[in-house]
Amino acid sequence: MATKIILTHEVTGLGAPGDIVEVKDGYARNYLFPRGLATAWTKGAAKQVEAIRRARKSREIATLDDAKAVKDRLQAAPVVVPAKAGASGRLFGAVTTADIAEAVAAAGGPKLDRRKIEIAQAIKSLGDHTVQVRLHEDVTAQIDVRVVPQA
Repeated sequence: MATKIILTHEVTGLGAPGDIVEVKDGYARNYLFPRGLATAWTKGAAKQVEAIRRARKSREIATLDDAKAVKDRLQAAPVVVPAKAGASGRLFGAVTTADIAEAVAAAGGPKLDRRKIEIAQAIKSLGDHTVQVRLHEDVTAQIDVRVVPQA
């Protein structure tokens, strides 16, 4: 059976906030609902979709040209993220998407939504790593992240 849902957050491969999609019951019940990524579709909830879309529009980059310009700025130089590490270079914890967004802003880059940053494997060591940032539907930037020991 398929269940009609309203996405409240972006889900890779499924849609963006405010989209109404149909998914299998188990996927909605066991994954999307518990994580707060979606809500059940009802007539009343469908009216809230417009508010979700307006909020998304205010946060996202307006045009494709703007997104490409931001992509060029982000890929120009690596983002330096200081983190606490042991003598072996292993971090105490991991670098999060919020840490990366904060480091980009501190370096004078654009303000990024942490939910748009995708880390393929957890960053738990010093050195250079690569992450993806979804800037627009058609534009994804590859950012080099350099993790250095915190002074």
